[in-house]
This record gives sequence, structure tokens and C-alpha cells, in this order.
Amino acid sequence: MKAIRLLVILALTSFPLYAQKRVMAFNDLMAMRRVGAPQVSPDGRWVAYELSTIDYAANKRKSAIYLVPASGGAPQKITDGAKQDESPVWSPDGKWIAYVSDRATSTKQIYLYEVSGKRSVRLGNLENGAASVRWLPNGQGLVAVSDILADCGVAADCTKERNEKASSNPVKARVIDSLLYRHWNTWQAATRSHIVLVPLRMSTGSASTAGEVRDLTPGLFDAPPFSVGGGPNFDISPDSGELTYASNTEKDAALSTNSDLYVVSLTGGQARKITSRTGADDGPVYSPDGKWIAFRSQSRAGYESDLWELTLFDRRSGAIARVARDFPGAVNDIAWAPDSMSVFITSGEEQNVVISEVQLTTGVVRKLYDSGSVSGLSVDRTGQRLYFARASLSAPAEIFSIGRSGGIATALTRENESQLASLALGEVSDVWYEGAGGTRVQALLVKPPMFDATKKYPALVLIHGGPQGAWNDSWSFRWNAQMFAAQGYVVFMPNPRGSTGYGQKFVEEISGDWAGKVYIDIMNGIDRLVTFPYVDGTRLGAAGGSYGGYMVNWILGHSDRFKALVSHAGVYNLDSFYGVTEELWFPEWEFKGNPWDNSELYERWSPHRFVRNFKTPTLVVHGELDYRVPVGEGMQLFTALQRRGVPSRFLVFPDEGHWIGKPQNSKLWYSTVIDWLGRYLK
Repeated sequence: MKAIRLLVILALTSFPLYAQKRVMAFNDLMAMRRVGAPQVSPDGRWVAYELSTIDYAANKRKSAIYLVPASGGAPQKITDGAKQDESPVWSPDGKWIAYVSDRATSTKQIYLYEVSGKRSVRLGNLENGAASVRWLPNGQGLVAVSDILADCGVAADCTKERNEKASSNPVKARVIDSLLYRHWNTWQAATRSHIVLVPLRMSTGSASTAGEVRDLTPGLFDAPPFSVGGGPNFDISPDSGELTYASNTEKDAALSTNSDLYVVSLTGGQARKITSRTGADDGPVYSPDGKWIAFRSQSRAGYESDLWELTLFDRRSGAIARVARDFPGAVNDIAWAPDSMSVFITSGEEQNVVISEVQLTTGVVRKLYDSGSVSGLSVDRTGQRLYFARASLSAPAEIFSIGRSGGIATALTRENESQLASLALGEVSDVWYEGAGGTRVQALLVKPPMFDATKKYPALVLIHGGPQGAWNDSWSFRWNAQMFAAQGYVVFMPNPRGSTGYGQKFVEEISGDWAGKVYIDIMNGIDRLVTFPYVDGTRLGAAGGSYGGYMVNWILGHSDRFKALVSHAGVYNLDSFYGVTEELWFPEWEFKGNPWDNSELYERWSPHRFVRNFKTPTLVVHGELDYRVPVGEGMQLFTALQRRGVPSRFLVFPDEGHWIGKPQNSKLWYSTVIDWLGRYLK
């Protein structure tokens, strides 16, 4: 009797531990706070960062600027965050923080926050807005990116008049004379992105502009150019005398990835090109001693997924040299050590994005941190402590710091800690298996929360986009693996050929072979998946976006092993895709030319040629503002499915592009996808 009573007591006392946790729902995902890149203060005492939240009722994202002690402690909110306060950056003396905000205007403008006075002031007005603000090292001005009309320059009145005239004109037609007339989700406007100089007058307790704003990169080209990674693509020399920036001045921008680096005096004059490779050069950063410019460089023209090499420009001699030639990873972020003897970089390594230090004289690379996925490096003035944002498949990004010697990272923010504590998340692991030709392939695996090894679970295969991309140990708000695991699926995320983080050879083995080795890699992974005793091999689904959508479309015509498929923004007809996409360098590299002169690969790898084999129930998703893979691809696929009598549904977002970003649209996306999968897998 005592033994039975003891068991009952144990059951009653342990039950609340489980009852307190719940599986993640969409509202939980939207409630997650989104932490931006850290910016350490000049004195090393504070870290500034941007924190975003979702206002679901308003269908918007809001953001505010926060400060957290670099030694740890409670964060302080320093802007109201009523709209979007973003991209904080410290003044050289640490007394001010510049940022951009749309709190009072329809476009983002530059604001300065006085740290001691705890107040913000707005700096003038750039009619078409501001982004990517940076201080001059002497503190006497700022540079920022703004959209400029060639015949107006930085004149606000002229720009405003032109904008109002265009807005009131009932004729909205466009006359187009060249390619790349639209990009990602917008039509090419008459403006170009330029870097502008904003002189400042600073005194105790006050700050204002001190003279006319000047366009430092005038002309009919974007300078800096569009960047998927969102980096600033420019920097100012330590003596505040020179600007370096990236720009692509090729005549046919739709066919070229050839951005080069330029330098120009901040006092005016002609810009000078300092790079000559036919691949892309970007991400320039001056060394603290002013002797070098470190940047990322690609060697081959038209290949956006070429290896990003760490490269140095000697400002005295003009010599350019690659650093750490044997380093296999692609460089993402670059941050200098204060002594100018080494740089810290981030790069993909298998499922992680890691931090390494590169010694410039020897080229020796030393790994400092390799857990989860990091971004946004910031180094303190001593060079002995690094700050970064770190995310994983089990948690959104938070700010961490680590010593230069490596070791255990310290969390400075815990913006989502309490919410995560209430959620039962799925266990994350990885699986290695043999792909095409015996090559080892890695996949990430997320089990359902409250996993029971005695049960059989349906499985969902997620296929990443790119195709040169990867599933990393990182949090996502769009394809969130934990959201699908919460529905009771074993989530399988393979990194087949084309995936980054496994060496450049592995990346390049997908070009010209879009459904060859990569398809075998994925299918072999599924063969491995179904050997797990807790996976029900008769209940498999697959979903993917962009290239992942393409692979779903290919699977439609080549495999019957899945019960349900989801194709989001997937390429369906390679011939028609070529004619309507914008970055033509992409298909011309991947398929070795255009479809009329080199038709072989377009014909071989186009999913639309296998319509007669379509049988699997398929949900098709597309945004009408998607100019990368335009909506006609989804329309053609849905038409074929319907005419073949295959169970299918078409979810179309008229106000979204390649990705679904608006909160209420995101809820519909998740609910529709989850409903479709559940209909056939449960």
C-alpha cells in the first residue's frame, strides 16, 4: 500500500512539470522577440542592439533600440519602438548612438540618441529615406545610404516634387530600355542607391547638421549595390578622409555579378576603382591602422555562389592578395582586431556558422566558436572580447560574447528565455549517410516534442532553397522546423549537393545537374530516415521553397513515395522561368547558357516535361510580387495538376514576394501548409 501511495505521489508531483509545457503554436512563434546584431560601445561597457516584435493586429513589425551592459545585466530600452527604430551605431566618443527610424515620416530618417541626456534628435530630412548609417571616425559627420534621383541629387524639395508628380499622375505605364527592370519584389525606379555625407555640428547636449548633405557616389549606378545579406558594402578610413564602397557598373546588370570596390575622397573628386576581378568584390573594411582594406572576393564572372575569399588591399602599394588560401569556407562577416594583425570572420561549417580568427602574416586560421549559427560580429577596443548574435534550431537569436581565446560563450540577452521555458520543443540531432557516388551527406533531424520512441510518427522532408544554400542549426520564422515538429512530424532536413558549409566542390556539384546527384542525395537520405524505428515510412511528406519548390516539382514527376507535397515559389518550366526572372546570370550559369542556344540542360531538368507522371496531392504557394521566380511558374504547375486530376490547391499572396513576411499572411501560410499535410499524413 505504501509503495502504491508513493507512486501516486510521484505521479502527482511530476505531472505539473509536463503540464507546464505546451507544444509551440503560431502565436508563440510570432511572440518571439527578434534580436539584431550587437554594437559594442567604444569604452567596452555597453552593447547596443535592435529588438523587433510583431504587432499582429497591425500586421507589422516594430523595433526599438536597447542597451545591455557588456558585463551582463538588465537591458534598457532607449527608443520608444512605436514604429521601426533600427541599426544602432555608436559615435567614436561613445556619447551618441545614430540610428534610423520612421517614427515621424513614411521613410526612415537619421536620429541621434544622446546617451547621457537619454533623448533622441532627428537630423534633417532625406526625402527618399536613409539606411546603413555610419559615423566618420573623427565624429564630425555621418554617411548613410539613400535613394537618389539623378536629376535631383540630394535636394529634398526637388525629390519631393518629383515623387508627388509621379504619385498623382493617373498614367502608371513604364517605358523600359534595358534588363533588370525589376528586382526581387520591386520594379526598378528612377532612383539609385547612393552614399551621402551628412556633416555634423556637435556640442554638449546638442547635435545638428552642419552644411549641405553631399552625394559621394553620384551616377546612374547603385553604389552600394543590392545585397541579399544586407551588409553595408562600404566603410570610412580611420582618418575620415576616404570612403570605399562596392558598385556594379556593368552595362548589362542582369547578366553580371561583377561588383568592384572603389575609393573616393570625402572632400570630393573622382572615384577610383581598386579591384579588377570579373567576379564580385564586396564587404570592404578598413584596418584600424589604415594600411589595409579587407574584403570578400569571388573569382568567376556570373557565378553568385562562387567561393567568397578573404582578400586584402594594400593602400600604399595597391597590391591585392588572398589571405588563408587553404581555408575552405566562404567568408561572411569580417571584423578587424584593434592591432590590425588579424581579422575575425564568420563562415559556414557543416550545420553551423562559426567564428574564426585569421592571422594576416601567416594565414593561420584558428576557430573560436562553433555552436549554432552566428552573425553580426563586433569587437571591443581591446580586441579581447567579441560580441555576436547566435541562434539555433532550438532558440531564436540572442546576443553572446566570447573571449579571444575561445571557450564558453556568455549570453548577454535572454529576450525569449521565459517563453521558451514554457514550450516543449523537439530534440535536434544530425544524421550522416551515403549520398550519390558514396559522398557523405548530412541532414538535421528534429523529433516531435514529448517524443515517445515506442510510437510511429509521420515524417516531413524539408528541402532548402538556393540551390546553393543550407539548413543550418539556426532559427527561422518562415520555415520553422519546430513548428512542424509540434504537429507530430519527424522533420528531416537534408543538406545535399549544392549545400554550403561542406566545401566548394560540394557546392558546385549541383550546377548543370539540378536533379541528378542532389536528387539521389535526398532520396538516399529518405532511405536512411525510414530505417529509424519511430518513423512511419508509409506517411511521408515533402515541402520546400524556391529551389526546394523546384525539387518538390521534380519529385512530383519522379517518385510516388510521398503522400503529400508543398511547392512554394518553385521553378516549374525552365524555359518560361528564364524569360521572366530578373537576375539572368543565375540561369545562364546554372544551365550553361540561354535556352535557345543551349537547350540541353533546360530540357533535361525541367519538371514540366514529366507532367504525365504527376499523382501526389500538392499544395502550390506563390507571391504575386515574386520577381525571382514569378507567379506564372506556380500557375502553370497548378493548371497541370488540376488538368491531371491530381488533388491540389493554390495559395496566392498578391502582396508578397519570394518570401511570405507579413504576420497575418504568415499565419495563413502556416495554417494552410499544416492543414494540407495533416489531411494526407495523419
